[in-house]
Amino acid sequence: MSRIHGIIAAVATALLFLSTSSPSNTAEAAPTLVREEFMIEASDPGIRLYVVNKHLANIPQLPSEKILLFVHGATQPSEATFDLPLGGISWMDYIAQHGWDVYLVDVRGYGRSTRPAEMDQPAENNSPIVRTNVAIRDVSSVIDFILQRRGARRISLMGWSWGTVIMAAYAAEHADKVARLVLYGPQWLESSPATPSAPIGAYVAAPMASSRERLQTGAPDDRKYDLMPAGWFEAWSTAALASDPVGSRQNPPVLRSPAGVFQDRHEYWRRGMTYYDPQRITASTLIVLAEWDRATPIEGARELFQRLPSGPDKRLVEIGEGTHLLMLEKNRMQLFEEVQHFLDKGSWPN
Repeated sequence: MSRIHGIIAAVATALLFLSTSSPSNTAEAAPTLVREEFMIEASDPGIRLYVVNKHLANIPQLPSEKILLFVHGATQPSEATFDLPLGGISWMDYIAQHGWDVYLVDVRGYGRSTRPAEMDQPAENNSPIVRTNVAIRDVSSVIDFILQRRGARRISLMGWSWGTVIMAAYAAEHADKVARLVLYGPQWLESSPATPSAPIGAYVAAPMASSRERLQTGAPDDRKYDLMPAGWFEAWSTAALASDPVGSRQNPPVLRSPAGVFQDRHEYWRRGMTYYDPQRITASTLIVLAEWDRATPIEGARELFQRLPSGPDKRLVEIGEGTHLLMLEKNRMQLFEEVQHFLDKGSWPN
């Protein structure tokens, strides 16, 4: 029996929209994209996962070798980062305009996907929810859905922050289904030893201003607030809070997210324990991060890079003047271009 759990709600609203910029020349009319939304069943009963797809509208057949799935990090839903139009274009738009069939997913507890029942209670009433193994199961369900939908055998994967653990762990176990792997701001082992900490509840809640401060740690104080042009933080904050109707009604408004990743951080990365074996990743792999990223510093990225199998199909790229939020900052096009070059670098073997 297929591992696909099917489309639960045929909310596949095939919406046509026109972006306000082109990836190569803003004076040109941008290609028309099709946007579709789905709610699909996860492997666990009662859990539905929010998935968005974008692709060019004017091509007769989508190329099966150009399919990409993105998953978010520990606290931010995919739609509020990967598909946030800043300066007239989102990263999702950019990749789709280059001829890719692009998907994003929110794992359970994030964005528009099912919120576990523990999130309807005070956080301290329950232990951390949505551990990394649960997120991998959710991503696996979505990958199988996409492969069956498109009649494809392989897919390219991209994760940000905690999402790099999810995607890399999947790639290590399912080499036959992964064409290319992009690890943006990769979570890896931490240099500081594990220390006793206060009990972690089921989820965390934070105002968007504190999220920005945490994710932009590492930028010089006199540069930090120049990295986001006027209005970009407000756009990101509005989009993220809109994905959490409960948290956004609090005073001050907060964004809630499951705390399972923080428990994994304590049990694995702070104890020097890897969650997956990089040597088992056979897909072409790009590790990319920014110069001022202290949330996932370059030292960890270099160690991860060295642990990947030797060969010409792996790359490590460090982009100047950016933080862990590079995809939402003014130098984001450098990130987009580096990733696109890697994705477009030839077709994977049959």
